[in-house]
Amino acid sequence: MVKEVFPNNIQLLILDADGVLTDGGIFVDDSGCETMRFHVRDGFAIRAWLAAKKEIAVITGRGGLALRHRLDGLGVKNLISASGPKQKVLEDLLSTFGIEARHTAALGDDLPDLPMLKMVGFPMAVADAADEVKAVAKWRSSRNGGHGAVRESIELLLKASGQWERAVEAWG
Repeated sequence: MVKEVFPNNIQLLILDADGVLTDGGIFVDDSGCETMRFHVRDGFAIRAWLAAKKEIAVITGRGGLALRHRLDGLGVKNLISASGPKQKVLEDLLSTFGIEARHTAALGDDLPDLPMLKMVGFPMAVADAADEVKAVAKWRSSRNGGHGAVRESIELLLKASGQWERAVEAWG
């Protein structure tokens, strides 16, 4: 069966964290405190997505407060950390939101993202994703994870739905 792929009708965006929202690097200081690096343009795009009245969730296999703090600052309520199998988490989210998988996009970078990417209507990969992820993706960013790939993907989706200009005007 061939999935219908309509990037203009995406209502839910799923993001991985490590390697997508970040460059995959984890900084641990001498005290054991962990920090992460995020791209400011990804943050703008996430706010634009939310302003367009669309749903977003971050599913990650790891926990940590740095990610929670960043997402809180952006208004993202749906963070599922230390998630285990992402396919089950996605099934639960789809049920909670009442959104069909074909109206969902996901952006991933590595092998744990594959089951989730295979479920959604519009699977996407960051430029530096694993080859297996790139093979499943219907679209690939030109930017690496943590370096504006989220911005690029959201811009694509909002432009496809005719909502990007409104997002730009809201900030202008």
